[in-house]
Amino acid sequence: MKLKDTGLTKEELKQKVNTYMIETYERFDFIAETAKDMYIYDENGEAYLDFYAGIAVNSAGNCNDKVVAAVQDQVADVIHTFNYPYTIPQVLLAEKICTSIGMDKIFFQNSGAESNEAMIKMARKYGVETYGPERYNIVTAKMSFHGRTFGAMSATGQPDNACQIGFGDMTPGFSYAEFNNLASFKDAVNDNTIAILIEPVQGEGGVHPATTEFMEGLRALCDEKGLLLLLDEVQTGWCRTGAIMSYMNYGIKPDIVSMAKAMGGGMPIGAICATAEVAKAFTMGSHGTTYGGHPVSTAASLAQITELLDRDLAGNAREMGYYFMEQLKGLPKVKEVRGQGLLIGVEFEDGVSGVAIKHGVLEKKLLITAIGKNIIRMIPPLIVSKEDCDKAYSIIEATVKELVN
Repeated sequence: MKLKDTGLTKEELKQKVNTYMIETYERFDFIAETAKDMYIYDENGEAYLDFYAGIAVNSAGNCNDKVVAAVQDQVADVIHTFNYPYTIPQVLLAEKICTSIGMDKIFFQNSGAESNEAMIKMARKYGVETYGPERYNIVTAKMSFHGRTFGAMSATGQPDNACQIGFGDMTPGFSYAEFNNLASFKDAVNDNTIAILIEPVQGEGGVHPATTEFMEGLRALCDEKGLLLLLDEVQTGWCRTGAIMSYMNYGIKPDIVSMAKAMGGGMPIGAICATAEVAKAFTMGSHGTTYGGHPVSTAASLAQITELLDRDLAGNAREMGYYFMEQLKGLPKVKEVRGQGLLIGVEFEDGVSGVAIKHGVLEKKLLITAIGKNIIRMIPPLIVSKEDCDKAYSIIEATVKELVN
């Protein structure tokens, strides 16, 4: 839908937002009318270089041709049905995902937060049924982020974050340990602990990758104590970090892994994959979803994942991530560049505002985001080229120089 087709002006459209919508996000002052590959185009046809990818969603590029075709084809057949009949894209996608990442079983959800809710529920039910009624506690990491539904936000280790403030008591059954500190996690485990839950790379926490020692240590700790290792790969999954899933960078395997974002190519979908043993916890009636495994979303996901794998976009993420991070180290006032593949954060010295940089590059038609006071984050489509990285770097560099001079 184009603005010209509505008979409205841009200001009239914005006024309708102010009148009717509950706003919890800061709006950029443009209308996203069309998008293709590395660019989003506004109501005037102005191009914005997209280094945000719909928050790590459009990994095969904005409006990827094969994803668009899959959606158009499926819409004409079955848009939605209940989860009693079989649907072809759902079944084919289940096989594709499980065989690609080495997991046994999958349960489809609609989003990342819902996938994390399902993972938490499965782990708790497995613990209670296998070991007893008190075995449902989960240790998560401080500065983690797992979503905005009650279980997921309770698992989030940021008590000062707006996502937790003002909602009353959090869901019980969670304790928190220092990320990348194996001793802290060992100390947090007690007789009622059933699982450890972490992100392989803390995204909202400032783009902090887990160390190999930490990840290997958690897997060994879980094996020793009879715990489940739960990995939140909502943002890191599907080639973003230079491997199909981030856990593959560490040579380990989780008991349950959550995913969403990039798996749908822009359509809302999420999932958890589990070992066959742990998946037995979900019995008839114990969990469900009206839209999970939606025919159009699973058709889009099958096309998206096929594109990511066939084009080796994990390899491109690895190569371009290294190239871009090396460039970013040359920015003025940089304290540290962190990342894994094309999930990249730049922390600046105190006094250099990440939000100011975000707004500054927006004026130059580059889309990035900011985390906290002095960190910017880049998560571009995985089709990004060296030329795209060069252009983004030059815009960021010019903006930072304007701010610090």
